[in-house]
Formats: sequence, structure tokens, C-alpha cells
Amino acid sequence: MNKLQMIAKGVAPVLAALLMTACAAPEFKQPAIDVPTAFKESQTPDAVKTAADGSTWQQAQAAEAQPRGEWWLAFNDPALTELINEATRANANLAVAAARVKQARAIAGIAEADRIPQVGVNAGAQRVRQSDVELGLPAGTPVAPAKVFTANLTASYEVDLFGRVSSNVAAARGDAASVEANYRSVLLAVQADVAQTYFRLRSTDAELETLNRTVQTREENVKVNQRRFDLGDIGEFDLSRAKTELATARAEAIGLQRQRVTTEHALAVLLGKPAASYTAGNSPLLDSSLLPVIPAGMPSTLLERRPDIAAAQRAMEAANARIGVARAAMFPSLMLNANAGGVSGGTVADVFKWSSRSWLLGAAMSMPLIDGGRNRSNITRSEAALEESVGTYRQSVLVAFEEVEDNLAGLRILAGQTAQIDDAVVSARRSADLAQKLYTAGRSSYLDLLDAQRNLAAVERSAVQLRGNRAVTTVALIRALGGGWGDAKPAPTTLAQK
Repeated sequence: MNKLQMIAKGVAPVLAALLMTACAAPEFKQPAIDVPTAFKESQTPDAVKTAADGSTWQQAQAAEAQPRGEWWLAFNDPALTELINEATRANANLAVAAARVKQARAIAGIAEADRIPQVGVNAGAQRVRQSDVELGLPAGTPVAPAKVFTANLTASYEVDLFGRVSSNVAAARGDAASVEANYRSVLLAVQADVAQTYFRLRSTDAELETLNRTVQTREENVKVNQRRFDLGDIGEFDLSRAKTELATARAEAIGLQRQRVTTEHALAVLLGKPAASYTAGNSPLLDSSLLPVIPAGMPSTLLERRPDIAAAQRAMEAANARIGVARAAMFPSLMLNANAGGVSGGTVADVFKWSSRSWLLGAAMSMPLIDGGRNRSNITRSEAALEESVGTYRQSVLVAFEEVEDNLAGLRILAGQTAQIDDAVVSARRSADLAQKLYTAGRSSYLDLLDAQRNLAAVERSAVQLRGNRAVTTVALIRALGGGWGDAKPAPTTLAQK
């Protein structure tokens, strides 16, 4: 072995390694995220609450035993469970997301197909007449038409020298995983929207019930004032005020019916039904409704539970793999080909005779020499796409932390408001009762009674609205936590059966 051969033998492996490194996808590095050690707004509210009527009730404890994928069971509401199950089966947006998952999986399967040899078969028949010049005969020589029958088995295979195929497969798998995570995100959004719309509907029913009681009180006032006016005990002023208050209360109740109807229609769409064919029964959200306490857990586990963050993570991995695809385009590609079959100018049966056999084995290598910077630009574009996906991932994490903090703060503040409004309800009812007795005894004016009744109606309505807000915010917190709570990951969700 001469010196030149020795140098070539030593340099060849190094050069091959450099080429492989140059075109392979870069090692994926998880972006550094500043994760807080605890949620700032995470505070456990008092377990015992006082209802507006003075009775006490104990709030439900954290539902640690519930499966993370079925978080709505923590509310212990069969009607809610039925609605969410129905929406999971029939929601149109969820069907669209499921179809996208099927597409992404199919695309990943197409990419996987490049890993194995492609085998095909072809057969044909032709009737050909060549010119005398093509056959090298003297001009004017008559040439008879000929029949040609062919049958071939073909095979081709791309040798993955520089990782183009493997990088493309990794990118397709990442895309499929990202789309599947997006499906879970849509699923969680649909389920949470159903729950929030359901609680808004029940809160509206409770508010309507409160307004209806106010209307009944106003009707009773009109009757009493009409009787006293007829007896000459009061003037027309008090009677007119009573009738005005009655009409105003009725108008508010009618206006609230519009809010209930639109909420009912929104729930119908979530369930995959025409608004005209769905009617929700009356089910006021009562004081005794028990809401679960949802522990926020550690911020670091949020990155594992949120499906939108998982989707962004997989998108980063796919973008990183596409850098390898772009780099591989700058290096040679090797294609192996094989062809075996028969050709006959006689009959179809002659094609399969041993004497008619033909075969071909070949290898073709190709690589770009001058492309005007196309491949280099593709690499730059792929690297920029990775930078974009990293930015999207960071933003998803920040938004997730913000949503959890917002809803934790919302529940804490709403709990404080509820405690104060419950005290206010008790006081307002006492004031209204005293005002009624004083007015009946003739020791106070109708305006004093009216003022006390107005105050009671406003406070009771605020209490009802707060109950609805707490239920809606509890669902929002569960959604912000990725459909789970604590430190455990949510149970995997399968695609809805179509």
C-alpha cells in the first residue's frame, strides 16, 4: 500500500463523518423556560361557607380520585356529564379536528413508505411501425408493422445516505403528533365550553327566578296600594310608583329571557344540533350547589398537561427535523433500480417464455451543482421556521401561566365577594322585612319600603350572578390546567369514533 492510498484510507472515514454531520438534522434542544416554583395566586379558600339564608354548607373537596380526562365528574352533575358526552360525539369542530388527525397520520404513513423498496408491475401491448431510416434500411424499403407485448416487475429504493428519508419521517411524525395534540386541545375546549355554557344557563335560570320573585312582590305592592288608594288612605303618587316598579321588573325579566335563549342556542351548537331543535330545561343554580376545589399543583407540571403546549412542542421537533431534509438536498442521492420481465413480438404467451426474458439492475446518483442558492435558502428558511416554532412554544407557555394565574385570582376574589354578598343578602332581607312591617303599620312611607325592596332585589341578583361566575371560573381553571389538576398527567384521550 503506497502513501497516497494510506492517506485516502484515513481521510475517507473522516470525510464521510463530516458529510453525515453536515446534512443530518441538528440535535433538538429544549428551549429554556423560566418556570416559577409556585403559582402566585394559588391560595386555598376556607372550606366552610355561609349561605344567604344563614345555613352553612361545606364546599366539595379536591377531586383527586377522578380520572384527569373526565374532570367534569368532579361536579357530580349527571346532566352536565350527559351534555359533555353528547358534545364529544357530535360537535362539528371536533369532527374537523379528528379529520385533520387522520390526514396527518396518513401523511406520516406516506413518509414512512420511503423507508422500504417500492415494487410495481406493468404490462402492455403495442403495434409499432418503424421507418426504414430508423432501422438503417435503404430508403423506400417496405417495413411491416409489428406487435410488441411486455410484462415487467419493477423495484426502486432510495438509499438514505444523508438522512433525507429519516428526517422527513421524523418531521411527518412530529406534525402528526402536533395535530393530535391540537385535537386534544379542541376536545378540551369543547368540553369546557359546554360546561361553562351550561352553568351560564343555570345561572340565568336562577336570576330569572329571583326576578320573578321580585315581580311577585311588585304585584302584591300594586294590589295593596290599589286597595289603600280606593279607601283613600294614600294618594295616586304611591300607586303610580308601584305600577312603575312592577312594569320595570317585568321588563327586566323579559330582557333576561333573551339572554337565556341565546345561551340555549349556543349550547345547541356545541352539541351539534340545530338551535330550533334543542330546548334546555329550567334548572336554577342554587345556593347549595357544591363546587370542587381544584388544586393548581406545580407550574412545572403544567407543561406536561396542556395539550396546546404539547402541540407547540411537537411542532418544534418537526421543524427541527426539516432542517435535516433541507441539508440533505445539498448532497448526493442514490437510487437503486431493478426491472425484470419479458418482451415478445409474437403472442402474449411468448412474453412469459424463458427466451423472452429481460432484466435490468442499476444505480443512479445525483446531486445539485449549480442551483442559484436554492438549497441554501431552503436551509435558511427551515432554520427560521424552527425559530418561529420556538417563539410560538414560549408564547404558549406564557399564556398558559397567565390563564392559570388569572383564574386562581378570579376564584379567590369571587370567594371574597361571595362571603360579603351573602352577609348583604341576610341584612337586605331583614331590612325589607322591617320596612314592610313599618309601612303596614303606617309608620314609614312607601318610598322607604320601595327602597328596601329594590336593595334586596339587587343584592339577591348579585348573589346569583356570583354563583354563576364561580362555576364558570372553576371550569376555566380546569381548562387552563389542561383538563387536569395536581401533579399527575391527564389520561390519554382517543379519537371520537366516527
